[in-house]
Amino acid sequence: QVQLVESGGGLVQAGGSLRLSCAVSGRIVSPNAMGWYRQAPGQQRELVADITNGGSTNYADSVKGRFTISRDNAKNTVYLQMNSLKPEDTAVYYCNFNTVLRNNYWGQGTQVTVSS
Repeated sequence: QVQLVESGGGLVQAGGSLRLSCAVSGRIVSPNAMGWYRQAPGQQRELVADITNGGSTNYADSVKGRFTISRDNAKNTVYLQMNSLKPEDTAVYYCNFNTVLRNNYWGQGTQVTVSS
């Protein structure tokens, strides 16, 4: 069984920074991409950023230049460094992990609140 444990959310003022972490544990077979999604109240879950096993990254237009995703394959951990945060970044952030075999796993979510 695969588990994802997120940490690093919280309350920050606009312009501030937060760093999210997500550690994957359990029986990990053929890991592929890891990423972060977010869901604000009343809105659909959306991709924030993801990173492949080889290190290729992809970002939502709204976070380009402000957020940086990285991963440590030895630790099966993915990070999201969030700088210049805006109130519209407020959401529950979910870690995602998938495998080459198309298994898809989610974390429990961590709240990020940016005050104006």
